[in-house]
Amino acid sequence: MDSTSQVSQVNAPLNYLVRTGDRPYSYQYEPPPGVPMRHGQYVAQTVPVRDGRPILDTLSLDRNGFELRTHLSGVTDFRDDNAVRGAYYPEIEQLVKDATGAARVLVFDHNVRLGTADRPDGIREPVKRVHNDYTETSGPQRVRDLLGEEAEALLKHRYAFINVWRPIREPVLAAPLAVCDAQTIVPEDFIASDLRYRDRTGETYAVAYNPRHRWYYFPKMRRSEVLFLKCFDSASDGRARYTAHTAFEDPTTTPDAPPRESIETRTIAFFAPD
Repeated sequence: MDSTSQVSQVNAPLNYLVRTGDRPYSYQYEPPPGVPMRHGQYVAQTVPVRDGRPILDTLSLDRNGFELRTHLSGVTDFRDDNAVRGAYYPEIEQLVKDATGAARVLVFDHNVRLGTADRPDGIREPVKRVHNDYTETSGPQRVRDLLGEEAEALLKHRYAFINVWRPIREPVLAAPLAVCDAQTIVPEDFIASDLRYRDRTGETYAVAYNPRHRWYYFPKMRRSEVLFLKCFDSASDGRARYTAHTAFEDPTTTPDAPPRESIETRTIAFFAPD
């Protein structure tokens, strides 16, 4: 019997990009007059999203592209940028190092997300489009952007971008995060998409629908839980390289559920030569 056959699930709409032949883009600032903020047609596909908790022991970053871990943080206010950078960053660097065996881990960015239209500056809404944060092009370029003269030596060996996602209000009831098993994705499902900033253009992957995709989520996540997502791996030896993910509307969420609040920390794990 399939090991996932007893896993409970919800049927939920996930927003996939429609293939049109045009390159999608999204402005990260107010675009020029007459230019739309985004280009790209998305369509909702209703898919089963399985509860990943019953199969926690079978999940791994290198096979599935994601895993759930327990971690107690010393930070109490994740909206305090100084506390996040001064205390939380070192915690996450050590956590990722312990989880992956990396020789070095760099935390370089974070996003606090709040699922309401009334948000203070710097707070972003959950992203409700299936995507992956880095591409074959933007992964190595991000290393160069961040590490300058060190980059070329580091790029000669394996490295991986791993995001660490944590609720900062518990439990998560609205707009939970869904993750796609990397074993069920093929390279052709990914569509390069531009992120246009004032000073540069980044690149992410949008994702086209494929009925083979197998989706999971972890219901009612708590502050003591962190979800690891591998968003890029330089190794092309058969292990998971990308993890498509999206916030989604859980049909079991009640109207009075509080908005989701979370922090996503972006890291690069650098591995020693074999």
